Amino acid sequence: MESKRQRQVAEIIRRSFSMVLQEEGQYIYGPGPLVTVTQVQMTPDLNLARIYLSVFNTMNKQAVLLELESAYPHLRKALGQRIRKQVRRIPELQFFLDDTLDEMDRVDQLLARIRTDKSAGEEE
Repeated sequence: MESKRQRQVAEIIRRSFSMVLQEEGQYIYGPGPLVTVTQVQMTPDLNLARIYLSVFNTMNKQAVLLELESAYPHLRKALGQRIRKQVRRIPELQFFLDDTLDEMDRVDQLLARIRTDKSAGEEE
């Protein structure tokens, strides 16, 4: 169960890190991929932020995460400059791939295929 402060800090980090990626992202992983922060979860001591990212417009999503991890010091510093007056300590960051939208798309494709197979079976 998250506390109110955990939710507040998570939202601050989500918004601020989104802005950091918008400004710095193309220098890190290039202009092709579109990276969106979908969710941030904070540990109870607010020392660790788990950032869930959704990556579009590229086939190799893990490579984008690896590039973000290699630019970790720069990203944490940029985030710290944005939120330094709102939190006492800048949390450590962990990046995770959020594939929820990919799964939704896959399920939609399967359901569409079932509908077309069912309609094709009724016509016969």
